[in-house]
Parts: sequence; C-alpha cells; structure tokens
Amino acid sequence: MDASQALVYVTAAAAALDLPLDQEAARSVAEHLARTAALARLLGDVDLGPEVELAEIYRPAPFPMAMDPKGTE
Repeated sequence: MDASQALVYVTAAAAALDLPLDQEAARSVAEHLARTAALARLLGDVDLGPEVELAEIYRPAPFPMAMDPKGTE
C-alpha cells in the first residue's frame, strides 16, 4: 500500500463511518497507515517458528474469586 492508496482508503473509511476528517488529517492518517503497513510486511517476511511465537506460551491468569458484599469469599 503506497501513500496514495492509503489516502483513498482513509478517505473512504472516514466517509463510511461518518467521521469528520479534513484533508490534512486524512493525509496524516494515511501516512501513518502506509508506514504501519510497510512495517507489517517486513515482520510478515520473518520466518518465526512456534518456539519463538509468544502466543504459543501465553497463559491467561486465573479469574479472581468474586467477593460477597461483606468482603468475604
């Protein structure tokens, strides 16, 4: 995605969501979007095995016990 494609996307998305976005703000958002897309492409090209992916070792914390109004479990 280049800057002109990003600007078309940002302008269309803002219109679809009925978001007020002037041309200067749209250009700024499009510039950041294009930069983020370029970074995502670079990261997507890196070959990471399952042993490197943090999502493979993520374990959510247990849900805390709810307390009753008296402050006891």
